[in-house]
Amino acid sequence: MVFDEMAVAVNIMDEIRVETSRMEKSISAVPGLAVILFGDSKSSKAYDVPGLVVGIKTFLVRLAEDSSEEEVLKYVSNFNDDPCVHGILVQSPLPSHMDEKNILNAVSVEKDVDGFHPLNIILDYLRCAEENRYAFRVFQKDASSCYTGTTLRSKKREQLFLEGVTLLVCQLLCYCREDATVTIIHSKTKNPEEITRQADIIISAVGQPNMVRRSWIKPGAVVINVGTSVVKDSSAPYGFRMVGDICFEEVCKVASAITPDACGPSLLMAKAMLLSNTLTSAKRIHNFM
Repeated sequence: MVFDEMAVAVNIMDEIRVETSRMEKSISAVPGLAVILFGDSKSSKAYDVPGLVVGIKTFLVRLAEDSSEEEVLKYVSNFNDDPCVHGILVQSPLPSHMDEKNILNAVSVEKDVDGFHPLNIILDYLRCAEENRYAFRVFQKDASSCYTGTTLRSKKREQLFLEGVTLLVCQLLCYCREDATVTIIHSKTKNPEEITRQADIIISAVGQPNMVRRSWIKPGAVVINVGTSVVKDSSAPYGFRMVGDICFEEVCKVASAITPDACGPSLLMAKAMLLSNTLTSAKRIHNFM
């Protein structure tokens, strides 16, 4: 079974459209999302968020890749103070000369719709991280036996994310009244394939295209892709496509459930949840229910 993320993303977008309209009519407030991009790189095009389609105003800043860290921090600070902005998204990874941790930590906790501020990693655990609740909700509905969970991680951005995900997996399985063993695999782990073959649930957030192959998967496992990479593809609209850690063509033949290939619905799902988080932030700031 392939998770129908496209249908879920479309439903979420419809819900956002209804709520933003209700918010504007009730209190004359429009949710705003600020996006800071660097250069005209292929990866930055993946950050095109369709805010206007659902009634969310987008403030786009595109800086040169050689911009100073101070310039980026100035924009972040201005957006933090701007009452028309309720969510801030900074392209990641940042240019190599910038301190990614310093910049991501500068984003206001209340406006960090990407969920990478250290405090939000903890808060995501407490409120079941909005951006990934769908996949975990599926587990919660279908859980019927004890699970072994395995997560794969590597790059800085995924390391931050996985700290929250690991806690969420544990929390989810507790909700299901199941016992679970959660294992985190990193770049220094020996024989990772042997570990993943024991897992009932595998979440991969490494950022290496097609790293997880069929031989890594136990038949019947549930496989969730988080990590994505940009690869050249002249046939694609922008000359590139997003590829996940999971080799979808191979793994879908043995997994009982799997997220779609990263070049399609998964990207739309991520954008839908960023917009949903922006709406949630706007409601919280305006005390609108």
